[in-house]
Amino acid sequence: MMRDMNDLRKEFENFKINEEECIDGSCETDETNLRDYPSYTEALYSQIVAPSVSGIYISRWDIKDIASVAGDDMAIHPRKRMFELLMKYAVHKENMVAVLDEMKKHFEDKIAIYDEFITNYPASAVVFQPKIEKARKTIKLFPEIIEEYFE
Repeated sequence: MMRDMNDLRKEFENFKINEEECIDGSCETDETNLRDYPSYTEALYSQIVAPSVSGIYISRWDIKDIASVAGDDMAIHPRKRMFELLMKYAVHKENMVAVLDEMKKHFEDKIAIYDEFITNYPASAVVFQPKIEKARKTIKLFPEIIEEYFE
């Protein structure tokens, strides 16, 4: 039992030494933690996932499908966490382009449904037309997102 405690103590001391070496951020990790960049994820979340801004509700399953088509595989979590994971995947330009292309398709599919409602039930235009306009405005932001974060 005493030997195990000494091994644990030694591991902790080694961990502590390694942690001190990385305090200035000079250590590289395999993982990019987007929680270090809250404005990045928060800004995109508020522009894309909030239906009051984008006009489109993106469910957890939608995020999972978007991620899957873009090349990422993720489990179901709360929506915000899933979006954070998706943005973690999209830290490289190619991945972000794939994610935004798939989001654009998702938005266009929803716009088509809204258009169908308006065609079949003209009185519903009051409800769906503003959503369509917000969705199109959001889609126009996608190239700007690429430029802002990767150019």
